[in-house]
Amino acid sequence: MTVPLLELRSVGKTYAGGGLFSRRRVAAVKQVSFTLAAETPEVFAIIGESGSGKSSLARMVLGMSTASEGQVLFRGQDLAASRGRSARLDFMRQVQPIFQNPFEAFNPLTRVDRYLYATARNLTGAKNQSEAEAAADQALQQVGLSLTELRGRFPHELSGGQLQRAAIARALIPGPSLLVADEPVSMIDASLRMTIVNLFRELRDRLQVSILYITHDLATAYTISDRIVIMRQGEVVESGDARAVLAHPQHPYSIQLKNSVLSVEGAWNDDDDALAHGATRSTEGTRP
Repeated sequence: MTVPLLELRSVGKTYAGGGLFSRRRVAAVKQVSFTLAAETPEVFAIIGESGSGKSSLARMVLGMSTASEGQVLFRGQDLAASRGRSARLDFMRQVQPIFQNPFEAFNPLTRVDRYLYATARNLTGAKNQSEAEAAADQALQQVGLSLTELRGRFPHELSGGQLQRAAIARALIPGPSLLVADEPVSMIDASLRMTIVNLFRELRDRLQVSILYITHDLATAYTISDRIVIMRQGEVVESGDARAVLAHPQHPYSIQLKNSVLSVEGAWNDDDDALAHGATRSTEGTRP
């Protein structure tokens, strides 16, 4: 039996609430389980409004936070049991994050290419500047950029779309098996979002990399995803094939989300048109 790429087994995350001396506990994630297969790369979306637990889940998958209960396993290894610098570096090579705001992902006082060189040296073993530059340029070309375009430029000298593509290139340098993209187009101008969304689909197919796509935006989730889970107050309320779930939701909350957009079956039949013309509203502000 093939070991899954990523497996969550009844994962929960609880935080202290109400101040330093309070005994109150807040469950941000409750009994979440799902699996990403190793042999078939896919885009797996986690959809939910603010406070749904989706970002807490992403942090646990990235090893930035430890589950309070259950297990997060990557290639069969429990992340909570992984110890040591070597294990951490190996995990970082295979699982890379892409964050919401590209202007916060780069120090405004540091040239963007410097970040790419550092990633190449630290995670690919590039032995010199020439090898680091070659690795950076190869990754940039995967996202439609080149080292010539970025060399010597600071973050403020690039557009939001260019900088987010540079952030994606940086994540691609070590050749990961899984990208964890947390709201990766929410800070991008609406006219450019489809470029990034299409890029993720291309990377899945061309590089055979799976993508955990965290979002509150039903339009991009419908367009980009193979499978989805919908979260509400820390729990998964519905899951399955992305188009089947979003076109014909069964849970009352999922139905409410569908009703908060113009039409999944109508306006979203043309994926590009849905994003280009803003056919949907996001889940933000949706309340049961």
